[in-house]
Amino acid sequence: MPKPLIRKLGTVECDLVEATPLVFRDRLYRFEYVRDHYYQPNTTGASYMRLVDHETGECTPGFGAGYHLGSAYSEGDRVWAYAVNTWDGDEIRVWWSDDLEQWETQTALHLPGWGMFNTSVCRGRDGYIMAFEVGRATVEVGAPFTIFFARSDDLRTWELLPTEDHVFTRDRYSACPSIRYLSDGRYYMVYLETLPGPMYPTHIVRSPDLVHWEPSPLNPVLEHSDDDKLIANPRLTEAQRAHIASAENRNNSDMDLCEFQGRTIITYAWGNQQGTEFLAEAVYDGPLEEFLQGFFPG
Repeated sequence: MPKPLIRKLGTVECDLVEATPLVFRDRLYRFEYVRDHYYQPNTTGASYMRLVDHETGECTPGFGAGYHLGSAYSEGDRVWAYAVNTWDGDEIRVWWSDDLEQWETQTALHLPGWGMFNTSVCRGRDGYIMAFEVGRATVEVGAPFTIFFARSDDLRTWELLPTEDHVFTRDRYSACPSIRYLSDGRYYMVYLETLPGPMYPTHIVRSPDLVHWEPSPLNPVLEHSDDDKLIANPRLTEAQRAHIASAENRNNSDMDLCEFQGRTIITYAWGNQQGTEFLAEAVYDGPLEEFLQGFFPG
């Protein structure tokens, strides 16, 4: 059975990686983590986060200066953002806003001795679930990286789920999670694998309980191709386009997704996985649930 058809639209930014498409008040946005070496250039002297109106390209005021590897979640008339205090950090912080201009913030999860990276949040069966990537911890990580989970009732304060079994996976590199909960009672998670080459494709697994995981027989979900270098942002300069055309490409990482007007909107990164990286977009011409479940035929 063929896997769900993803149409790659091309590159939208240079030097951006972590991004989350989301819908807020019936408009499509792209949440972005802007690194301190962003090409514009980033003149703030620090990393920060922002949202971009997908239709107009307008950016909201930046927030979360000095925090890293952000992700976002929207529900009702509020947007939530999560980021770590440093790469390999021990604190995940949360911000929330009703207008995308004024943000409140507090510590979401503090795990001394841990080294945390990327995060992803969804509404689950009982409260909210966060998947987060760990390189080192006071528990057995296994092969870095490993994905652990936390739970919350309010999206502000989080509690680590039991680490002996709520984990994916200790036997190999697993990074860059994006997690969703569907009406069939399962969690679906896309994440980054590493393969000989090295190459870095995105795979998908699902679980009824965050303990037992089933890989898709149709993996990978995304892998690098020439279509990554298509130009999806007309504002990119000729110098940026030349940079895109000549760049080494061996990864499709940091995939995130949402549903908008009946289609599944996808963001992902491509590049050499060593600092020369680009943000791209893709689409599946159907709803999110159909897309994720389509990787598990039967």
